[in-house]
Amino acid sequence: MSGPIDLPDLNVWLALTTPDHVHHKRAVRYWEQDAAEQILFCTVTALGLLRLVMQPKVMGAAVRTVTGASELLQSLLAQPGVEMAQPKDDGWALFHQLMQNKNLPSRLCTDAHLAALAISNNWRLVSFDQDFRRFRQLNWLLLTVQ
Repeated sequence: MSGPIDLPDLNVWLALTTPDHVHHKRAVRYWEQDAAEQILFCTVTALGLLRLVMQPKVMGAAVRTVTGASELLQSLLAQPGVEMAQPKDDGWALFHQLMQNKNLPSRLCTDAHLAALAISNNWRLVSFDQDFRRFRQLNWLLLTVQ
């Protein structure tokens, strides 16, 4: 892959694929106007999306079956420029450095992993989550909602 590469956070994928999500319109605007040519799922975001779209408490009447969730992921991966990440660097060394921060709440463990993966591979992380602000080396696009 050459050129800019985005690694969307789970919250972007969920908003993008859920028309009644509060951030759906902003996620679509990102997809249509701001996205890099290459957009990646990593294992964490792919599995997270599957898990959430199968949860009735999250999806309500739009909840998907296991088969439907798998088909959703496959349809996203069939979009031009969308792929499963194949990182040159798995980011684990940097992840463990980030985890040494005594001010890092345990709830941000996954965020630290995504940040380390993005930093280590020179990818831009895209999220609605302002907690990524704490990772100073991160090339990060905060999707703000007006």
